[in-house]
Formats: sequence, structure tokens, C-alpha cells
Amino acid sequence: MPTWKLEIEYEGTRYRGWQIQHNAKSIQGEFMEAARELFSEKPDFFGAGRTDAGVHAIRQIAHLKVENLKADLTPRMIQHGFNDLLPHDINILKVTNAPDDFHARHDAVERFYLYQISTRRTAFGKNLVWWIKDRLDAKAMAEAAKMLTGKHDFRSFCETEEGKKQSTVVEVTHSEVFVDGDLICFRIGASHFLWKMVRRITGMLAEVGRGNLSFDGFERLLKFQSDVPAKYTAPPSGLFLEKVLYKGDKFSPERKSMLTIK
Repeated sequence: MPTWKLEIEYEGTRYRGWQIQHNAKSIQGEFMEAARELFSEKPDFFGAGRTDAGVHAIRQIAHLKVENLKADLTPRMIQHGFNDLLPHDINILKVTNAPDDFHARHDAVERFYLYQISTRRTAFGKNLVWWIKDRLDAKAMAEAAKMLTGKHDFRSFCETEEGKKQSTVVEVTHSEVFVDGDLICFRIGASHFLWKMVRRITGMLAEVGRGNLSFDGFERLLKFQSDVPAKYTAPPSGLFLEKVLYKGDKFSPERKSMLTIK
């Protein structure tokens, strides 16, 4: 059964997230609809990360397996075939042949997310940022972000699924806040992420930037369970799945945003 690795970008504004939905548009759902037209059957199509409603991707990874392929298709033919059928806000950047046992999610070893906060009102990037009117201290936010590296229990920063036992301990490998034009950006890397984790961390970093939360107060959220971060969950508009790494991959992120506002 042929297996392909797909590198995908999308703007998630119009979608209820990655995972297929019965009564709403989803990224996976758009791919499955296009796949039925291309292959006349339901393929195995799985993404590396289940981005939430309104969240975007700079380079999401997915695998595609087709059981009964009726023609010998090249990666380029797969890419162009899908892109001809997909809506304007979903695009396949690259398709490559993959080993038969390749799994986009299970084989991933690290993921990076990027969050963009705009310090001014913008006419062009409204769907791609969180505009905060208050003055923010980016240096204080950067200092707080450094506390996130290492292994911590992020139970204060996540939404747990009812009835599902799940560890809330995550080892963060990379955490930084930087400024690009009128954007304050937060980048975080880890082996995996919990539901709403990045958005809730961002919300509390913004509180540090506003001067409403001290460094000690931020650190306490990593040591003791609290429901406060849930009240400050950042909107999905500014969040991007930036990069997914597999064994042997290297990533040296630049201090650049997806949308420079000057």
C-alpha cells in the first residue's frame, strides 16, 4: 500500500480544527472529500497534530495511504491533484514517498508552535494575530517564558477530557518570546502538547507583560494547580503549528513572525 508524507499549510479561520467533524468544516474533512474524488475510495489520512478551531499551520505533516491504487502516481501528481481540489486556504507544500510504516503522529519526536500578538490594530492580519490594546513588557514576558523549559506539570494550563486519564507532565525543549516589528511572538517546542496548553500559557504571559502577574506568580502556576489560566486563554487566531520533527530532523528557528507588522 503506497504511503506518502504531506507537508501542509493552512489558515484555520474557517474551520473547526484539524479533526474531521460531522456537522462542521475541518481540515481533515476537506482532504477526505478531495481524496474520494482523486482515488474513488476512503484512504488512510492522519495528521501529526490536531489543531483546534481557528488555529493555523505553517507546516503540518500528514501521512496518506491508499490501499487500491489504480494508477502509478508520483508525489508531484498527488500534490497537484489535491491542490486543484482543495479550498484556497489549504495548500500542500510538498509530497514525498514514505516508508510503509510511517505514521505522521506516532513517529513525530518534537513539535513547535508559534503565537503572534499584535501591539497595534491591523487591517491585514486580523485572523492571524491576537491584538492586545494594553502596553506589554516584552522583556518581562521573555523572562517568564524561560521558566517553561524543562519538565513540568502543566495541569494548570490545559483542558482535560472528561473520563480520560492523561498525564499532564510535558518536557519543554524550547521557549522564547521575541519582537518582530509590531508583533510579540511566543515560540515553544516540546515532544507533545496538551489541549489548549499553548493558548493558556500565552494568556498568562500576556498578564506578565501587562504587569498583572509577577514572575513568582507565573512560576507558582507551574508548581500548583490553578484554574486561573483558563480565564485568560488566548484566542486561536494568533496560533500556528510551526514545525513537526522526526528522527534525524534538525530545526534552527529564526526570530521571525509569519506576518511582520511595522
